[in-house]
Amino acid sequence: MDAQAPSAIRIRDVSQTYHGGRSTLLALDRLSLDVLRGEFVCLLGASGCGKTTLLNLIVGLYRLSSGNIDTGGRRLGLMFQDSALFPWLTVEGNVEMGMRFRGFSKSERRSRTQELLKLVHLEAFSDRRPHELSGGMRQRVALARALAQEAEVLLMDEPFGSLDATTRDVLHDELERIWHRTGLTVVFVTHDVREAVRLGGRVVLLSSRPGRVVAEFRIDIERPRRIEDRAASEIAATITDRLREEVRRHGR
Repeated sequence: MDAQAPSAIRIRDVSQTYHGGRSTLLALDRLSLDVLRGEFVCLLGASGCGKTTLLNLIVGLYRLSSGNIDTGGRRLGLMFQDSALFPWLTVEGNVEMGMRFRGFSKSERRSRTQELLKLVHLEAFSDRRPHELSGGMRQRVALARALAQEAEVLLMDEPFGSLDATTRDVLHDELERIWHRTGLTVVFVTHDVREAVRLGGRVVLLSSRPGRVVAEFRIDIERPRRIEDRAASEIAATITDRLREEVRRHGR
């Protein structure tokens, strides 16, 4: 990724505090980060370090306690670990849903939906309902639905965490292919170091709560990568050692 590319996301001195009764929880503490346009960044950290909180702040689901997040007005798409599909709608209906609210005509919705289902290799399943699909297929539908929002930035919160290893590996390939084809900016949250190295051009490690950026690792390994590749394994081992330091610190 060209270091001179403009930022798609600029995060400056973001702190996030939650109040519950007499207790106060500081989830993020003066966190700053730039994500360049077209970059694939993986956010990594121990459980509870604020990774999901940060995604929710970027997309505007939470009110920011302090600091600034600038996405330049870019359209954002969000994917969760759960596909969150509407069970009563078909695959086609789920992908179309967001376009309905944006005023697309029926013919425009149909054309765009077919294009996206072809992109995620589900064009033959447009009339199926979510319960008729495998977990991996449901996540492909969720990806198509996010792209249907004409997203320029895709925020992904452990989207493959509940899938078996083989299905996850296949979807890594699919996501990388779509990223190359579309030029999306991707921010991908994971707790899996090997997954982060497999996908990311840059891995950003957050501290244990409260979350801060404590290390960044540029992954200069030729794509496509395999998790078991020697170079990937060596980088993953280095990052794992640094992550363990954070986990031990949190446990003290």
